[in-house]
Amino acid sequence: MLQSGDAVVLYSVVFGLVLLGTRSPVWSCGLAISVYLFLAVFKFPQVPDSRARQVLSRGTGVASGLGRASSIAHRGGGHDAPENTIAAIRQASENGAEGVELDLEFSSDGVPILMHDDTVDRTTNGSGPLGQISFSELSKLDAAAKHRLREKFAGERIPTLEEAVEECIKLQLSIYFDVKGHPDQAAVALGDLYRKHPVLYNSSIVCSFEPKVIYRMRQTDPEVVTALTHRPWSMSRRGDGTPHFASPWKHQWMTLLDILLDWAHHHLLWKLCGISAFLIQKDFVSPDYVQYWAKRGVQVVAWTVNKDVEKQYYQEVLQVNYITDSLVEDCEPHY
Repeated sequence: MLQSGDAVVLYSVVFGLVLLGTRSPVWSCGLAISVYLFLAVFKFPQVPDSRARQVLSRGTGVASGLGRASSIAHRGGGHDAPENTIAAIRQASENGAEGVELDLEFSSDGVPILMHDDTVDRTTNGSGPLGQISFSELSKLDAAAKHRLREKFAGERIPTLEEAVEECIKLQLSIYFDVKGHPDQAAVALGDLYRKHPVLYNSSIVCSFEPKVIYRMRQTDPEVVTALTHRPWSMSRRGDGTPHFASPWKHQWMTLLDILLDWAHHHLLWKLCGISAFLIQKDFVSPDYVQYWAKRGVQVVAWTVNKDVEKQYYQEVLQVNYITDSLVEDCEPHY
């Protein structure tokens, strides 16, 4: 339910901005009421809290009150094995992960596959954008070619989404589907998978940086547990904090958009999409932040938590799930 504080902030901001722009109380009231009606008509309700907790607490003691957080292998655990591969999923299970985060992309001929980037250059021995490479060509690439343990995992191939899901089901791992884009295509592909494997309703969650992806997924199947992913300042700065743009004017403009996006995530988009979890970059998580979302029926998941001391903090103090690149040792984050 939209908290009273959220409602006051949301409608006050709409009223104030329109009043500044038009100097008309009538227009300001009209737009604020329109936003209220839009949310009332088009927002999706959250899935039942009991089922969301079942998904997010799968394999842990959180649901029974024991307060143990889940460790989720980022891209299958990209430090411990080649990211987004069957080998990574198996290695994550062996290393004690409760779940895996997997990136959904598509080949040029529309086959759903696991891949983080929109090109194959960084992780394979191939080159070029995914949108120009068929699955038959992708299946010939070595997905371990650029990995630090390339010799151990030589010849590992890019898996289809279905192959990865079937492996996760077999190993009883929860799945965080990170959808990189293609809202319509992704919703169809995931919708088909949920119908084919109903166990996913209680063992997986669909996540994305793009609210349109999550909204489209809820339209396709409102029973799917979903989450928004967010990193403050993501439009103006890279993951390591360096600016995206050399132009000071463009940097300032993107910084302003970052502020607006952050506000929208916390006061509007989460409600519109009816999310059950909020995936946030670890540097912005605190006890107060966890409580902010808990009051809204939303669980926080932190990423990417790669130091043992940080993992202990999330497990013992915050008691929230965290996504990590490695289950076995400290490492630098994979951006």
